[in-house]
Amino acid sequence: MKKSGNTILITGGGSGIGLAFAERFIKAGNRVLICGRRESALQKAKEQFPSLITYTCDLTIESECIALFDWVIDNHPEVNVLVNNAGILQRFNVLTADVKDNWSYFNQEMIANLEAPIHLTMLFAPFFAKKEEATIINVSSGLAFTPLAVTPIYSATKAAIHSFTMSLRHQLSDTSVEVIEVVPPAVATDLGGGSWLRTQVEKLDDFADGIFKGLEEGKTEIGYSTSAARLRMSRDQVDEYVDKMYNAMKDSIA
Repeated sequence: MKKSGNTILITGGGSGIGLAFAERFIKAGNRVLICGRRESALQKAKEQFPSLITYTCDLTIESECIALFDWVIDNHPEVNVLVNNAGILQRFNVLTADVKDNWSYFNQEMIANLEAPIHLTMLFAPFFAKKEEATIINVSSGLAFTPLAVTPIYSATKAAIHSFTMSLRHQLSDTSVEVIEVVPPAVATDLGGGSWLRTQVEKLDDFADGIFKGLEEGKTEIGYSTSAARLRMSRDQVDEYVDKMYNAMKDSIA
């Protein structure tokens, strides 16, 4: 994708990885729109970067995905980059999880991580395909390749996003739309939810700088640190890695 002159929509852009990406896109000479559920986080982000354009929405609600798309094309039709970044991470034990009375808690993670980005992608893809140049960036996870057993839904949804992104890249290969997958390792954001994540955690700025280096190099699948290695692990290596990580963290869902 071109470095500057884009209009970029980032979901989950009010904090963490989304905001770190927004900062770098702005500094590179792009116009950036961010959306998220928490208006307070969006306002705080705008105070930090006044050029940001914000939109409050809950992408786990189908009608709000459509409303976001309509708002963007009505008010910012020059948009040519979509970054599907928003997500939820929950750890739990399947033996003790209250799914009878609280299924929506678990279902929201699947909608936020999988259904919403696919929905947005399918809304924007035909619009982007009419443009001279456009890009869809899907943020998956190293856990798409080496699932973390204490976060089974998150790992599964990110594996599905990786698969969807591969298919999308093939379907759009004859159009002007470039498809990029960003594969984060564990990064120091509020997504992880605390000290239970006893593993190597990358600094947010270092991670974001590493990803942008990959974008500048024209890579379409960009890992960083441990996630870069996991992209190409053999099945035996995956099994060994998954066992090691589960044994290190299983007490967090006891």
